[in-house]
Amino acid sequence: MNGILPLWKERGMTSHDCVFKLRKILHTKKIGHGGTLDPDVDGVLPIFIGKGTKVIEFLTDSGKRYEGEITLGFATTTEDASGEIIEQTPVTRPLSVEEIDQAMQKMEGPIIQIPPMYSAVKVNGKRLYEYARNNETVKRPERKVTIYQFKRISDVKYDEEKKNISWRFSVVCSKGTYVRTLAVDTGKALGYAAHMSDLTRTASGGFSKEQAYTLSQVAQFYDQNRFSEILLPIEYGVKDFPRIDVDLSLAKKICNGMRLTFQQLGFKQQPDRPLALFYNNQVLSIYEPHETDSTLLKPKKVLQTNLKEDEHGNH
Repeated sequence: MNGILPLWKERGMTSHDCVFKLRKILHTKKIGHGGTLDPDVDGVLPIFIGKGTKVIEFLTDSGKRYEGEITLGFATTTEDASGEIIEQTPVTRPLSVEEIDQAMQKMEGPIIQIPPMYSAVKVNGKRLYEYARNNETVKRPERKVTIYQFKRISDVKYDEEKKNISWRFSVVCSKGTYVRTLAVDTGKALGYAAHMSDLTRTASGGFSKEQAYTLSQVAQFYDQNRFSEILLPIEYGVKDFPRIDVDLSLAKKICNGMRLTFQQLGFKQQPDRPLALFYNNQVLSIYEPHETDSTLLKPKKVLQTNLKEDEHGNH
Protein backbone atom coordinates (compact mmCIF):
# COMPACT_ATOMS: atom_id res chain seq x y z
CA MET A 1 0.00 0.00 0.00
CA ASN A 2 1.62 3.23 -1.22
CA GLY A 3 0.12 6.68 -1.50
CA ILE A 4 -1.06 9.92 0.07
CA LEU A 5 -4.22 10.48 2.08
CA PRO A 6 -5.65 13.89 3.04
CA LEU A 7 -6.89 13.29 6.61
CA TRP A 8 -9.18 15.57 8.62
CA LYS A 9 -7.71 15.55 12.13
CA GLU A 10 -10.37 16.03 14.76
CA ARG A 11 -9.83 17.88 18.02
CA GLY A 12 -8.62 16.11 21.14
CA MET A 13 -5.96 13.95 19.48
CA THR A 14 -2.34 14.53 18.51
CA SER A 15 -1.02 14.06 14.97
CA HIS A 16 0.81 11.01 16.27
CA ASP A 17 -2.48 9.57 17.62
CA CYS A 18 -3.84 9.77 14.06
CA VAL A 19 -0.88 7.84 12.66
CA PHE A 20 -1.23 5.22 15.44
CA LYS A 21 -4.94 4.74 14.69
CA LEU A 22 -4.38 4.59 10.93
CA ARG A 23 -1.77 1.83 11.38
CA LYS A 24 -4.49 -0.22 13.07
CA ILE A 25 -7.22 0.63 10.55
CA LEU A 26 -5.05 -0.03 7.47
CA HIS A 27 -2.95 -2.87 8.95
CA THR A 28 0.28 -1.27 7.76
CA LYS A 29 3.23 0.13 9.72
CA LYS A 30 4.88 2.56 7.33
CA ILE A 31 2.81 5.72 7.82
CA GLY A 32 3.97 9.29 8.35
CA HIS A 33 2.30 12.72 8.50
CA GLY A 34 3.15 16.12 7.10
CA GLY A 35 3.02 18.95 9.62
CA THR A 36 2.07 18.50 13.27
CA LEU A 37 -1.22 19.94 14.53
CA ASP A 38 -1.78 20.69 18.24
CA PRO A 39 -4.39 18.46 19.97
CA ASP A 40 -6.99 21.26 20.23
CA VAL A 41 -6.60 22.25 16.57
CA ASP A 42 -8.56 20.43 13.88
CA GLY A 43 -7.85 20.43 10.19
CA VAL A 44 -6.09 19.01 7.16
CA LEU A 45 -3.25 16.59 7.97
CA PRO A 46 -1.59 15.01 4.90
CA ILE A 47 -0.79 11.33 5.58
CA PHE A 48 1.87 9.39 3.68
CA ILE A 49 1.71 5.60 3.37
CA GLY A 50 4.41 3.13 2.26
CA LYS A 51 6.58 4.65 -0.48
CA GLY A 52 4.47 7.77 -0.09
CA THR A 53 6.62 8.63 2.96
CA LYS A 54 9.47 9.42 0.54
CA VAL A 55 7.64 12.49 -0.79
CA ILE A 56 6.68 14.07 2.57
CA GLU A 57 9.36 16.76 2.23
CA PHE A 58 8.07 17.89 -1.18
CA LEU A 59 4.47 18.38 -0.10
CA THR A 60 5.02 19.90 3.35
CA ASP A 61 6.94 22.81 1.81
CA SER A 62 3.78 24.15 0.21
CA GLY A 63 1.90 26.86 2.10
CA LYS A 64 -0.68 26.26 4.78
CA ARG A 65 -4.00 28.02 5.32
CA TYR A 66 -5.73 28.46 8.68
CA GLU A 67 -8.85 30.05 10.09
CA GLY A 68 -9.05 30.97 13.74
CA GLU A 69 -9.82 33.54 16.39
CA ILE A 70 -7.69 36.10 18.25
CA THR A 71 -8.74 37.34 21.69
CA LEU A 72 -7.24 40.47 23.27
CA GLY A 73 -7.39 40.99 27.02
CA PHE A 74 -5.23 38.21 28.42
CA ALA A 75 -2.24 36.04 27.51
CA THR A 76 -1.67 32.36 28.39
CA THR A 77 1.32 30.09 28.99
CA THR A 78 0.65 28.17 25.76
CA GLU A 79 -0.42 31.21 23.68
CA ASP A 80 -3.75 29.46 23.04
CA ALA A 81 -6.97 28.80 24.98
CA SER A 82 -5.62 25.67 26.73
CA GLY A 83 -3.01 27.48 28.81
CA GLU A 84 -3.09 29.24 32.17
CA ILE A 85 -3.52 33.00 32.25
CA ILE A 86 -0.18 34.76 32.77
CA GLU A 87 -1.03 38.37 31.95
CA GLN A 88 -4.20 40.45 31.84
CA THR A 89 -4.73 43.78 30.09
CA PRO A 90 -8.42 44.71 30.26
CA VAL A 91 -9.69 46.20 27.01
CA THR A 92 -11.57 49.27 28.21
CA ARG A 93 -12.88 50.44 24.84
CA PRO A 94 -13.93 48.79 21.58
CA LEU A 95 -11.14 48.95 18.97
CA SER A 96 -11.96 50.10 15.45
CA VAL A 97 -11.74 47.63 12.56
CA GLU A 98 -9.25 50.04 10.95
CA GLU A 99 -6.84 49.71 13.93
CA ILE A 100 -7.11 45.93 13.87
CA ASP A 101 -6.80 45.57 10.08
CA GLN A 102 -3.76 47.87 10.07
CA ALA A 103 -2.01 45.85 12.81
CA MET A 104 -2.70 42.61 10.90
CA GLN A 105 -1.48 44.05 7.63
CA LYS A 106 1.86 44.94 9.25
CA MET A 107 2.38 41.24 10.02
CA GLU A 108 2.31 40.26 6.33
CA GLY A 109 5.54 39.41 4.50
CA PRO A 110 8.74 37.84 5.87
CA ILE A 111 8.77 38.05 9.69
CA ILE A 112 10.92 36.73 12.53
CA GLN A 113 9.16 34.55 15.10
CA ILE A 114 10.32 33.21 18.46
CA PRO A 115 8.62 29.83 18.98
CA PRO A 116 6.41 29.49 22.07
CA MET A 117 7.83 27.68 25.14
CA TYR A 118 5.02 25.15 24.72
CA SER A 119 6.20 23.86 21.35
CA ALA A 120 8.09 20.84 20.00
CA VAL A 121 11.15 22.83 18.87
CA LYS A 122 14.34 21.22 20.18
CA VAL A 123 17.02 23.17 22.05
CA ASN A 124 20.10 21.22 23.23
CA GLY A 125 18.33 17.94 22.46
CA LYS A 126 15.28 18.72 24.59
CA ARG A 127 11.90 19.96 23.38
CA LEU A 128 10.82 23.41 24.53
CA TYR A 129 7.64 22.10 26.17
CA GLU A 130 9.80 19.86 28.38
CA TYR A 131 11.67 22.94 29.69
CA ALA A 132 8.33 24.73 30.13
CA ARG A 133 6.83 21.88 32.18
CA ASN A 134 9.88 21.95 34.49
CA ASN A 135 9.55 25.74 34.84
CA GLU A 136 12.95 26.18 33.19
CA THR A 137 13.68 29.01 30.79
CA VAL A 138 16.00 28.64 27.81
CA LYS A 139 17.02 30.88 24.92
CA ARG A 140 14.70 30.12 22.03
CA PRO A 141 15.94 30.12 18.42
CA GLU A 142 14.47 32.75 16.11
CA ARG A 143 12.96 31.53 12.86
CA LYS A 144 12.14 33.38 9.67
CA VAL A 145 8.70 32.65 8.21
CA THR A 146 6.50 34.26 5.57
CA ILE A 147 2.94 35.44 6.08
CA TYR A 148 1.41 35.62 2.60
CA GLN A 149 -2.00 36.84 3.74
CA PHE A 150 -3.46 37.72 7.14
CA LYS A 151 -7.04 39.00 7.16
CA ARG A 152 -9.94 39.59 9.53
CA ILE A 153 -12.97 37.54 8.38
CA SER A 154 -15.61 38.48 10.98
CA ASP A 155 -16.94 41.45 12.87
CA VAL A 156 -15.07 42.50 16.00
CA LYS A 157 -16.82 41.39 19.20
CA TYR A 158 -16.33 43.52 22.31
CA ASP A 159 -17.29 41.93 25.62
CA GLU A 160 -17.80 44.82 28.05
CA GLU A 161 -18.24 42.52 31.04
CA LYS A 162 -15.06 40.46 30.50
CA LYS A 163 -13.18 43.44 29.05
CA ASN A 164 -11.90 41.52 26.04
CA ILE A 165 -12.17 41.72 22.26
CA SER A 166 -12.15 38.92 19.70
CA TRP A 167 -12.43 38.43 15.95
CA ARG A 168 -11.90 35.64 13.43
CA PHE A 169 -9.06 35.62 10.91
CA SER A 170 -7.67 33.67 7.98
CA VAL A 171 -3.95 33.31 7.33
CA VAL A 172 -1.88 31.81 4.52
CA CYS A 173 1.68 31.14 5.68
CA SER A 174 4.89 29.22 5.03
CA LYS A 175 5.70 26.01 6.89
CA GLY A 176 7.11 26.48 10.38
CA THR A 177 4.82 29.41 11.21
CA TYR A 178 3.40 29.52 14.73
CA VAL A 179 -0.08 30.93 14.26
CA ARG A 180 -0.58 31.33 18.03
CA THR A 181 2.59 33.46 18.16
CA LEU A 182 1.17 35.51 15.28
CA ALA A 183 -1.97 36.11 17.40
CA VAL A 184 0.13 37.16 20.42
CA ASP A 185 2.29 39.50 18.31
CA THR A 186 -0.82 41.07 16.77
CA GLY A 187 -2.03 41.78 20.29
CA LYS A 188 1.32 43.34 21.20
CA ALA A 189 1.11 45.58 18.12
CA LEU A 190 -2.27 46.80 19.42
CA GLY A 191 -0.93 47.20 22.96
CA TYR A 192 -2.73 44.27 24.62
CA ALA A 193 -1.98 40.82 25.98
CA ALA A 194 -3.52 38.31 23.55
CA HIS A 195 -3.89 34.64 22.70
CA MET A 196 -5.21 32.48 19.89
CA SER A 197 -8.62 31.34 21.10
CA ASP A 198 -9.47 28.98 18.21
CA LEU A 199 -7.76 27.42 15.18
CA THR A 200 -8.55 25.15 12.21
CA ARG A 201 -6.13 24.26 9.39
CA THR A 202 -8.20 24.54 6.22
CA ALA A 203 -5.44 23.64 3.73
CA SER A 204 -2.05 21.91 3.75
CA GLY A 205 0.17 20.16 1.21
CA GLY A 206 -2.07 21.26 -1.64
CA PHE A 207 -5.16 19.70 0.02
CA SER A 208 -8.24 21.65 1.11
CA LYS A 209 -10.69 20.67 3.84
CA GLU A 210 -13.19 19.57 1.16
CA GLN A 211 -10.75 16.82 0.07
CA ALA A 212 -10.04 15.47 3.56
CA TYR A 213 -11.50 12.36 5.24
CA THR A 214 -12.02 11.69 8.97
CA LEU A 215 -10.62 8.56 10.63
CA SER A 216 -14.09 6.99 10.76
CA GLN A 217 -14.62 7.65 7.03
CA VAL A 218 -11.23 6.08 6.26
CA ALA A 219 -12.18 2.99 8.32
CA GLN A 220 -15.46 2.77 6.43
CA PHE A 221 -13.77 2.91 3.01
CA TYR A 222 -11.24 0.29 4.13
CA ASP A 223 -13.93 -2.07 5.46
CA GLN A 224 -15.84 -1.79 2.18
CA ASN A 225 -12.66 -2.57 0.17
CA ARG A 226 -12.93 0.91 -1.37
CA PHE A 227 -9.81 2.47 0.21
CA SER A 228 -8.10 2.81 -3.18
CA GLU A 229 -10.81 5.36 -4.11
CA ILE A 230 -9.49 7.87 -1.57
CA LEU A 231 -5.75 7.00 -1.60
CA LEU A 232 -3.87 9.29 -3.98
CA PRO A 233 -0.85 7.94 -5.87
CA ILE A 234 2.61 9.10 -4.75
CA GLU A 235 2.80 10.98 -8.07
CA TYR A 236 0.57 13.61 -6.41
CA GLY A 237 3.47 14.41 -4.09
CA VAL A 238 5.72 15.55 -6.95
CA LYS A 239 3.15 17.59 -8.85
CA ASP A 240 5.10 20.83 -8.34
CA PHE A 241 8.14 19.55 -10.28
CA PRO A 242 8.44 19.67 -14.09
CA ARG A 243 7.68 16.16 -15.42
CA ILE A 244 10.07 14.41 -17.80
CA ASP A 245 9.06 11.06 -19.35
CA VAL A 246 11.90 8.65 -20.16
CA ASP A 247 12.29 5.38 -22.09
CA LEU A 248 12.96 1.95 -20.59
CA SER A 249 16.77 2.04 -20.92
CA LEU A 250 16.98 5.39 -19.10
CA ALA A 251 14.38 4.23 -16.56
CA LYS A 252 16.66 1.36 -15.53
CA LYS A 253 19.60 3.75 -15.02
CA ILE A 254 17.38 6.09 -12.99
CA CYS A 255 16.21 3.24 -10.71
CA ASN A 256 19.89 2.45 -10.08
CA GLY A 257 20.50 6.07 -9.07
CA MET A 258 22.94 6.82 -11.91
CA ARG A 259 23.95 10.35 -12.79
CA LEU A 260 22.71 11.60 -16.17
CA THR A 261 23.72 14.38 -18.54
CA PHE A 262 21.14 17.03 -19.36
CA GLN A 263 21.34 15.94 -23.02
CA GLN A 264 20.20 12.43 -22.06
CA LEU A 265 17.02 13.99 -20.69
CA GLY A 266 16.47 15.99 -23.88
CA PHE A 267 17.64 19.41 -22.65
CA LYS A 268 19.75 21.86 -24.66
CA GLN A 269 21.18 23.32 -21.45
CA GLN A 270 21.35 22.47 -17.78
CA PRO A 271 17.90 22.89 -16.12
CA ASP A 272 17.92 25.22 -13.11
CA ARG A 273 15.57 23.26 -10.85
CA PRO A 274 14.78 19.67 -9.76
CA LEU A 275 12.77 17.46 -12.15
CA ALA A 276 10.41 14.52 -11.65
CA LEU A 277 11.39 11.62 -13.93
CA PHE A 278 8.57 9.31 -15.06
CA TYR A 279 8.35 6.01 -16.87
CA ASN A 280 5.00 4.49 -17.82
CA ASN A 281 3.11 7.16 -15.78
CA GLN A 282 5.04 6.16 -12.67
CA VAL A 283 7.40 8.59 -10.93
CA LEU A 284 10.85 7.01 -10.56
CA SER A 285 12.97 9.72 -9.04
CA ILE A 286 13.57 13.41 -8.42
CA TYR A 287 16.77 14.59 -10.12
CA GLU A 288 18.56 17.89 -9.55
CA PRO A 289 21.47 19.74 -11.16
CA HIS A 290 24.87 18.52 -9.92
CA GLU A 291 26.50 21.18 -7.71
CA THR A 292 30.03 20.87 -9.17
CA ASP A 293 29.55 19.46 -12.69
CA SER A 294 27.34 21.68 -14.86
CA THR A 295 26.74 18.89 -17.41
CA LEU A 296 25.25 16.39 -14.95
CA LEU A 297 22.05 15.80 -13.00
CA LYS A 298 22.05 13.59 -9.91
CA PRO A 299 19.27 11.88 -7.95
CA LYS A 300 17.79 13.99 -5.14
CA LYS A 301 15.36 11.26 -4.10
CA VAL A 302 15.01 7.80 -5.70
CA LEU A 303 11.35 6.71 -5.36
CA GLN A 304 11.45 3.41 -7.31
CA THR A 305 14.33 0.95 -7.29
CA ASN A 306 12.88 -1.65 -9.63
CA LEU A 307 10.61 -1.77 -12.65
CA LYS A 308 8.67 -4.97 -12.06
CA GLU A 309 5.48 -5.20 -14.12
CA ASP A 310 3.35 -5.51 -10.99
CA GLU A 311 4.68 -2.21 -9.68
CA HIS A 312 3.13 -0.21 -12.49
CA GLY A 313 -0.02 0.11 -10.44
CA ASN A 314 0.36 2.24 -7.33
CA HIS A 315 -1.97 0.46 -4.99
